Formats: sequence, C-alpha cells, structure tokens
Amino acid sequence: MAALGKIRSHGALLVGVIGAALLAFIAEEAFRSCDASKNESRQQIGSVYGEKVNMQDYQKLVDEFTNVIKITQGRENLTDDELNQVKDQVWQTYVSNKVLEKECEKLGLTVTDKELQNVLTQGTNPMLMQTPFVNQQTGRFDVSALKKFLNEYKSAKTTNPQMAEQYQNIYDFWSFIEKNLRQQLLAQKYQSLFASCFLSNPVLAKMAYKDENEESNIQLAAFPYSDINDKEVKVTDEDLKAKYDELKPIFKQQYETRDIKYVDVQVKASAADQQALKKEFSTFDKDLAAAADPTQVMHKTASLVNYLGIPQTKAAFPSDIAQRLDSIAVGTTTPVFQNTQDNTLNIIKLIARQELPDSVQFRAIQVPGATPQEAKNRADSIYTALQGGADFEVLAKKYQQTGEKQWITSQQYQQAPSMDNDTKKYVNALNTLAVNATENIAMQQGNIILQVTDRKAMTTKYTAAVVKKEIKFSKQTYNTAYNKFSQFVSENQSVEAMEKNAAKYGFQVQERNDVSTQEHFVAGIHSTRDAMKWLFDAKDGSVSPLYECGDNDHLLVIALTKTHEKGYRPWNDAKVKEFLQQRVMADKKAEKIMAKVKGVNSIQAAKAKGAKVSDLNQITFASPAFVTATGASEPALSGAVAATQQGKFSSHAVKGNAGVYLFQVKSKKMRPGKFNEQETEQRLKQKAMQYAGNFMQELVMNADVVDNRYLFF
Repeated sequence: MAALGKIRSHGALLVGVIGAALLAFIAEEAFRSCDASKNESRQQIGSVYGEKVNMQDYQKLVDEFTNVIKITQGRENLTDDELNQVKDQVWQTYVSNKVLEKECEKLGLTVTDKELQNVLTQGTNPMLMQTPFVNQQTGRFDVSALKKFLNEYKSAKTTNPQMAEQYQNIYDFWSFIEKNLRQQLLAQKYQSLFASCFLSNPVLAKMAYKDENEESNIQLAAFPYSDINDKEVKVTDEDLKAKYDELKPIFKQQYETRDIKYVDVQVKASAADQQALKKEFSTFDKDLAAAADPTQVMHKTASLVNYLGIPQTKAAFPSDIAQRLDSIAVGTTTPVFQNTQDNTLNIIKLIARQELPDSVQFRAIQVPGATPQEAKNRADSIYTALQGGADFEVLAKKYQQTGEKQWITSQQYQQAPSMDNDTKKYVNALNTLAVNATENIAMQQGNIILQVTDRKAMTTKYTAAVVKKEIKFSKQTYNTAYNKFSQFVSENQSVEAMEKNAAKYGFQVQERNDVSTQEHFVAGIHSTRDAMKWLFDAKDGSVSPLYECGDNDHLLVIALTKTHEKGYRPWNDAKVKEFLQQRVMADKKAEKIMAKVKGVNSIQAAKAKGAKVSDLNQITFASPAFVTATGASEPALSGAVAATQQGKFSSHAVKGNAGVYLFQVKSKKMRPGKFNEQETEQRLKQKAMQYAGNFMQELVMNADVVDNRYLFF
C-alpha cells in the first residue's frame, strides 16, 4: 500500500522521534527495585506507586511498539536484542508516564481534544510529519487527509470488511501516534509550567552573559595531592564514618544488585572438527575449479555468502572476501583460508572482473504472449520498430505501460538472497548495454524490450563464487565439554571450592559486581534468563546448577557472593569504603597543603613552596577550568578566578578536586560580541526546562518502582 510505503520511507527517523517523545523529557534511566515482600511482588511484572502493572497490559504495549517498528522499517521480525530494547523502552515509558500523570493530576493538567486538534491543524509536530498524511505539495501534515482516512476506515468496517482489514495496520499506526502525541503534549505542559517557576529577567540574563563570556588569563600555582605520599596520611574509621554521614545521600541504591563469581566455558570446534571441514573444502576446491558455471556447486555448499552469478561491487561481499578480490587472477580459485574473526573457512573462485556502471538509467516494455512464440514474435516486431526510429513511450503505451525512464543502482539488487536465470539476464543486460542500446530479452513468461538511456559511476565489479562456512563444533565435542564441566560443577559446590579447583580443570573464575535486573543477560551471555531468576532468589554463598546457554555454545555456573539490598549502602561496603578513603585522603592532603601555603601572597613564594607554575587562559565562570598539572577539571578554581579582580593575587588557597591552587589574575576581558538580552533569557529558559527533566527523574526515583520483568522475559 502507498501509505505503508510512505511510513517506511521515514522509518528510521520516525522510530527516533517516537522514542524521544515516549520518554518525554526524562533522562534515560532504568528504574528497578524490589518490594520487601518478595514472594508476593515477584508474582507480578512490576508496580509503580504500589499499583501493580498488569502483564497483559504491558505485553500489549510491547506488541504495539514492535508492530510500529515493523511497519516503519518494513520488517517481518526483530532480533532478540532489538526486542529487549523495545521492552526496556516501553517499560521506561510506562513508568515515566505514570509519574507524569500522577503529578499532572495533582495540578489539574490535562490535554483536551481541542488542544490536540489545534496541533493536528497546525501540522508541524515532528511526529505528525512522519505519517502518511503529509501533503506532498505543502510539506505539512494534512488533517483533512487524516479525517478522510478515518471516515473510510469506519465505513469499510461495516460495508467492506476486506478493505477494513487492509486499512487496519494504518489505523493501528495512527492510534499509536495519537496516544503518544497526547502524552507528549501533557509532558510539554508540565515541563513549561515547572520551568516558569525559574525566574528569568534582564538582571539574571546580564549576569549569565558575563559568566559565560568574561575570560580570565592567570598564572597558576598548583599543589597536586599526588605529590604527598599516601603513607604520610592517616585515615581512621571515624574519619570514614564522618565523611559517610556527610555524603550519605549519594550512597542510596534504588534497586537490588548482586556480586557474583562465575565460570563460563564457550564450546569451540576441536582440531578433529576443523579437519573434517577442511576435508569438505578440498572437495569444494576441486568442484569449483572444474565447473564452468559454479551455480550447482554453490547450491551444495550451503555457503554463508549467496552466489548470484552476476557482477557485484565489493560492498556486496564480506570485508575479508572483498579485500582479496583484486589480488586473485580471473578464472582461478584461492587456497582455503581461515578467518578467525568470524570463525570461518573460506575459498574464492573469481569468474570475472569488469569495469561497469554502478547506476543505470533505463526503460522497458514487458511483452506478454499466450505462448513463448507469440511473445517472441510480438517483441521482435517492437524491437524492429524501435530500430527503425519508433518512439519508445508511444509503443509502451500500446501495451498499457508508461515506458518512463528510471534509475537502478547495484545496491538495489546485489544483496538478493538468490537470483533466477531470467533476472540474471536482465541485470547483466543493464550492466553491459551501451547508452541508447536496446535489447530484446527472452524470458520464461514472455519478452522484455530493454533500453539503457544513461550510465554513471563506473566501478570495478566482480563475479565471484565464495564458499564461507563457520567452523562448528560437533556433537561429540560438545558432549565431551559438557561432561567435563558437569563434573567440575558437581564436585565444587562452594565459592571457595570453585576458586581452588577451577585451574585444575583448565577453567577460570571470573567476577562481576552489582549485577542488576537491568541486565538482560548474566555476564553478557545470551539465553541466561533462568540463571538470572536463580541469582535473584539465591542466598549468599550459593552455587547455581549448570546452565546451557548462549547460542547453544556456552556452559555456565554462578556463585552468589554478596547481595546488596535496596537502600543505603553501608560505610564499610567495599566500593563505598574505597570512595570514602579517596575523599578523606584528599581532604587531609588539602589541609596539609593549605597549612603549608598560609601567608603565601605571590607566585614566586608559592613556587618556593614547591608549586607547579603554569599559565592558564580563557577561564570563564560557566565552565570548569582544566588544570594540566593535576589532570583534573576544577569548578572551584573557575569560581575563585571570576571573583578576583584583574592584577590581584588570590585571597585564599582554593581547594580543588585534585589539588590546592593559588593564582595571579593577569588580565580579564569580554569575548567579542554584543549582549543580546532576549537570546540570553531564552537560553536560561532552556536550562530551566532541563531542571524540570532532572526533577522528574527524582520523582521517578521516588515512585517505589518494582521491576520484575526478568522473571517473565
């Protein structure tokens, strides 16, 4: 259908637009947590504000968005990774929309039918511009075209069910757009209302302009913390606890996580498996070398690279094949070679190398007939007339065809999974006919009169038969690996035993911390949902059963070493303690340095105290200064410089992220350009809109979100 074609032509853009609209203005974030009463909560897919999320409702949303992607991209199916992305996006959208609706309900904010109609009438919303209801002459959304379609659909449902069925995809697509358009408008309303709480006026605008455009050049004296040996600084538990209390909010964990140790074995082909495949390739080598037409040989090989029997550009071949094509003599077959990157054996027979056009303009007349002979006679007559100077389009119209010129590129046909003989004839004629040359091509279903009218972008094309086959492990190899791994698992049912004995079996124990239900796979291995379910129900110290996973090529066992519950991580948690150690260490080093530089009032005096001196230019209040001597961005330094007058030495030492700083302001000047009050105020309003997004994210974090989707998908 034409409407579907229009949608698909904008597929990639539309999905992006919808994706952005779905998430409204909330920063992308995963929101996972678990209820205190796990047994009850894990019987449901999740909840928001304590309100259960119905499995059927969620699946309906997933199916809805999946179908939109299929329609827009002309896809039959999505990959597992793509489906996971859809599920995540739908969940995040569901949560953010629930939070938004709750906040808007408090404020009495809604989107009326009239407001929606105004947006449709205006017709400029990006989401609308990707629908099939865009007027091609005006380039704007045409609400009358939408109304016409909806009326036709409604009428067809009662009078013409077959037509209604054809319209259904478009109707579902529009329903999806309308629903998400309403949600987008509601989000914009809330965002605008929130942003208006942040005042913007000429005074603030002038200050902001100065902060962004006043540049200071300074001479800097830096005392890096790294210059003081850590052993010179004593950090006590009391110090760590005090710093923990000071920074406690940043240690809040919104969802449960797990620390694990695991052994993952990927089963690979044995030497015997490789040898068996090499033996198979020796047969391919002989057969290809002997075959004038390799089509039948290629059918038997089950190669990962399709053989079309036509000239193709390098883009049609895998990169490892493409890079060899120019070094192969025409008519020869390469030795068998291995590609470790895609784990394949390969062999190439180069049949032809030609300079041919990448783009061809042509026109054609299809000549049918009750019998092949009738079609031939008719086509011969047309061909003769054309050779005698007859008008191509006039003849085409005799057979109810336009005979219009059209372009075709190599990309449009060379990636086809297969190609019959008639199509090969046609493509080869397009590639080889000279400009204005005409050919009468006999096909099984009749004849085609083909005329090439232009050729562009001459390039090298290759007709090549490529046998590429993955080096797969045999059933015997898998069974051997399974039996060995099974024995290891059964004999080592503790974390300590796994670590002690793994090397004896030739295995390696790996570690992952803070695994959460945000992850679809354990340790990045596909098909590990059962392992994930075990992990979030197990007790610390437990060892899992053996899991067969991945693409049926992985064996996995997991040991749960530590559970991190929702809430505040304790001060003595390994990660927290390490962070606190660094912060306290920096504080104590800063105290030492600031005591040392007390009373210093010049760069020379600072240098005498051991400072690293350098020039630092173009410092503004709005951007953190980057200090090469410490390798750190220092917002505090930017603030202190902005507050210090030209020619003055810093009034006090500045405590930064990676060191202590003193400085002399050499000069201050405004960047070229004039202050534009309106423009600056607009930028401030945009910042306020960002604050609204951050606020909404905080609301989501406090929405008591429970996400148990990992139990079901």
